[in-house]
Amino acid sequence: MKLALVATLVASAAAFAPQANNARTSVSMQAESSRRDAFATIAAAGVAIIPAAANAAAGESPRFSIFGVIGDGGAYSEGAAFGSDQSTPLYSPYSVYGNAGPDSLYKEANAEEVARKKGFIAESKKRLALLPGYVEKKQWFNVKDELTRYMYETRGAVRGLAKTPEQKNIAKAFFSAIEEASLQATLKDQAKCAAASADSIKLLDQFSASL
Repeated sequence: MKLALVATLVASAAAFAPQANNARTSVSMQAESSRRDAFATIAAAGVAIIPAAANAAAGESPRFSIFGVIGDGGAYSEGAAFGSDQSTPLYSPYSVYGNAGPDSLYKEANAEEVARKKGFIAESKKRLALLPGYVEKKQWFNVKDELTRYMYETRGAVRGLAKTPEQKNIAKAFFSAIEEASLQATLKDQAKCAAASADSIKLLDQFSASL
């Protein structure tokens, strides 16, 4: 009886022994993984600090600027030290861009820009020429689509190219005509929509001829 009891106890202890070893192994592996992750994080932080440290010199105090008035105006800061370290005046104390002038990269009304805007007007004339047919067939959705999906570019082009008082007056009348055509298409008034569409075509032709 005693031998059977001892054998049972030994068997039970043997059954639990591998589980304890596995548990210790698992804990050990987790600890090792945690240490590796921690070292990797520290190393990454050190690499990130290196570029910032490269801007400093031994023995220097911290460099900073307060609105470009107090401190070091040549220090790196938001807004380029508020203009105090710029060779030319800025657009505003809160901008990193200079005032527009002869040396600006963008030249207003340059040849490329003018050609692009004239291209918008040429395309718009083709689209407006479709309006009378849509109105005749009472395809009001097509009328409104043509007056909205591309006319944003048309408006910008006309405003950008209108320089003389005459051109600005034609532009204003053209905008009113396309707005009237869209309104009458919504109201499904065929006669008024046709008249407004014809006016818009005529006015855009006049504007194009004045350029």
